[in-house]
Amino acid sequence: MQCPLLYRFRVIDKLPQKPSEAATRGTLVHAVLERLFDNPATERTPGRATALIPAQWDRLLESRPELSELFAEDPQGERLSRWLSEAERLVERWFSLEDPTRLEPAERELFVETELDSGLRLRGVIDRIDVTPTGDVRIVDYKTGKAPRPEYAEGALFQMKFYALVIWRLKGVVPRRLQLVYLGSGDVMTYDPVVADLERVERKLLALWEAISLATETGEWRPRPTKLCGWCDHQALCPEFGGTPPVYPLSVRPAEPGQDAQGRMDPVRAEAGRPVALEGP
Repeated sequence: MQCPLLYRFRVIDKLPQKPSEAATRGTLVHAVLERLFDNPATERTPGRATALIPAQWDRLLESRPELSELFAEDPQGERLSRWLSEAERLVERWFSLEDPTRLEPAERELFVETELDSGLRLRGVIDRIDVTPTGDVRIVDYKTGKAPRPEYAEGALFQMKFYALVIWRLKGVVPRRLQLVYLGSGDVMTYDPVVADLERVERKLLALWEAISLATETGEWRPRPTKLCGWCDHQALCPEFGGTPPVYPLSVRPAEPGQDAQGRMDPVRAEAGRPVALEGP
């Protein structure tokens, strides 16, 4: 939705992307908050949480050695030290937003997958699921950035509604609450979905998949310039910046008269036997 051409670069061309300090810090903080719940409730303290950071950073480097490039030009370790301190501050701020001694998550970093009646498969990884004794479900997602302005709140909630739709289709239960925890600004955003919300999300996803399918078949992937372009790794290949995308690796067919590769928002028509899937962030 942010940029069709970037989707092509990532999903079809599979162009490599440089690791970023911000995204990697987010991954590290998520790992710490997940592992903290391995401890008994009384030991879930800020000190115990920040003490997990060095080991989780080593574990992350072991699984993704390319992350060492982030601090390759930091022989004295000063940038790395500041970066780890920033991760500590984010972890500590979480304790002002939630009390882990009173939480017993039902699931952490849960991979979920379901298939809609159309054949479209939805997949995602949910940071945390809480379930009350009465069976109410709360989906929680940690964000290491700042909360968006109110006019952008709906976009932020789309990911959470995506997860809620998957849980509803899997379990037949509409989550009682969706909760975004913004560690960068110390805000908590909540939303209580209803069935009509999730039905709208499903229709939007089906329409989105049809647009993706059509663009895949025609090879028409248009850039969508925004302020986010400044952080894109692929400006050199983007026509908006005078670049030329790599040769399209798939066979194409011409678009039919009246078809708009990026603009069609009608319900998807999944082809029998064709693997189709959308993944949450």
